Formats: sequence, structure tokens, C-alpha cells
Amino acid sequence: MLEPAVIVLRLAQYLGAMVLMGSSLFFVYALPGRGDGSAAEAPWTRRLLAAAGALLAVTALFAVIGQASVLSGSLTEGLKPETLTAVVTGMDLGKAAIARAVAAALAVILVLSLKPSRTTWMAVAALGALATGSLAWMGHGAATEGGGSSVHLISDILHAWAAAVWIGALVAFLLLLRTPTPTPAATVALHRALHGFSGVGTGLVAVLLATGVINGWFLVGPDHLSGLWTTPYGRLLSLKLVLFVAMLGLAAANRFQLTPALGLGLGAPEREGAALAALRRSVLIETGVGLAVLALVAWLGTLAPPAAM
Repeated sequence: MLEPAVIVLRLAQYLGAMVLMGSSLFFVYALPGRGDGSAAEAPWTRRLLAAAGALLAVTALFAVIGQASVLSGSLTEGLKPETLTAVVTGMDLGKAAIARAVAAALAVILVLSLKPSRTTWMAVAALGALATGSLAWMGHGAATEGGGSSVHLISDILHAWAAAVWIGALVAFLLLLRTPTPTPAATVALHRALHGFSGVGTGLVAVLLATGVINGWFLVGPDHLSGLWTTPYGRLLSLKLVLFVAMLGLAAANRFQLTPALGLGLGAPEREGAALAALRRSVLIETGVGLAVLALVAWLGTLAPPAAM
């Protein structure tokens, strides 16, 4: 029962860190600085970031207990001070978890104590980036040895950052779209945000593809391609790739069909409502697929890759 708990805790940390980084950045580059439709005026922005930070802080600490329990063989042994101390002080994974918890706690304090503003969002995004980057020490990138170890680790960090910007934006879009009848100004702001994310999204896909190839070279490699369908790691990785392609298809539909449809429908209630409903469905599905990808990543981190066999 310990390993499933570890996977759930890993997933919660991925989600918390990526929302903390990606959503706060989204408030800066995609939404207006003030007025209707801005992040400062929306009542849910602070709650979202505070909840993400709290989730990350708590699950990062519980992850230390989970890892200690897995290593010692039982929850009772894992809760012993000497076991926890060994994980926190003797393992990079434990140190990274503490760093994530501290960064998340600081982010919560900033969100709850400072006035909503671009400065606040940037400060939270910086803490979120630190937390998201530290996720690489939960994966295989930090365990690579040899001359390419730094390349793999840096690639893992960049991969996590790109995913965070995408996932964080999806969560923000989902919350923006939940209002059945937004004000005209809010709808215009949403349309601009969709356009703003389109350019960012192209860069994210490029980074994800490039770092994915690098990570695949280290974890699978040309000599172990058969492992993509003969090993548990390979099968889960193949499923992840299928889901990623599905996300690309949904993102393309949003950019080239649904966003222009919303633009054409601005000011025409019936067309605007239909366009918003279509966007709402598409973003909901894309977010669900994105969460499934994160769940697979959390699971993959506990399995041995083909290159290690």
C-alpha cells in the first residue's frame, strides 16, 4: 500500500507546483493588469494559488514520510526520527522535498498577505518555478550518472517548467470559463488571453518535444526501443505520448477553430454563448488529459526505465 500512496503524493506535488508556477505566470502575461477580467479583480485567483501552495507544502512533507517508509519497509519504521533525518539530510530527494515545502509555504504567505498585483504574481511564480524545478529530483534525471548527467537533469527541469506553464494556463482558463454569462469586458479579456497563450503555447510544445527526445534518449535509448512495449515503464510512456498527442490536437482546435469563433461571436449573444460552451468543453477535456499525463509521470518515476535494465 505504500507505493500507491507515494504515487498519489507525487501527483499532488506535480499539480500543486505547476499551478503555483503556471497559473501565476498566466495572470501576468495573459490577463489585463487591472479592471474587469484582470487577475487582481477575480475573486478566485488568490484562493487558487493559496490552495496550490498549501497542497504542495503538505504533500511534500508527507512525501518525505512516504519515501522513508518505502526505504525502511513499513510506515512505523518510516516515522522514526532517525529514518526521516536520514532521508532529509542524506538524500537529494529529501532535500528537494523540503525545499518545495518551504517555497510553497512562502508562496501561500505572499498570496494571503500581499495585495493582488503583477508583482505578487511574479514573486509567487518565482517560488513556483523553484518548486517545479525541484521535481526533477523525484524523477530519473537526478539519478543519471556519467558525462550526460547534467544534460539530463537540466532537460528534466526545462520539461517540468514547460509543462507547468501549460497546465497552469489550462487550470486558469477552466476557472475563467466557468461563469455561464461573463460580462462583455470579461469575455474580451478571455479572448485576448486565448490569443496571448497561443504564442506561448507554440514555444512550450517546442521545449516539451526537444526535452522529451533528450529524456527518452537517456531513459530508453536506441538500443532498448523494444522496451516501449515489453516493459511496464515503456507501456506507460507510450500511453503518455498518445495522451500528449491528444493534448496537441485539442490545443490546435482551441487555437485555430474555437478562439476565432469566439472572436467572431463577440457582441452577438447567441454566437458568443455557443463559442464559450465549446471552449468550456474543450478546455475541460484538455485539462483532464493533462492530469492523466501527470498521473502517468508520477507513476513512471517509481519504475525502472528500459535503459536501466
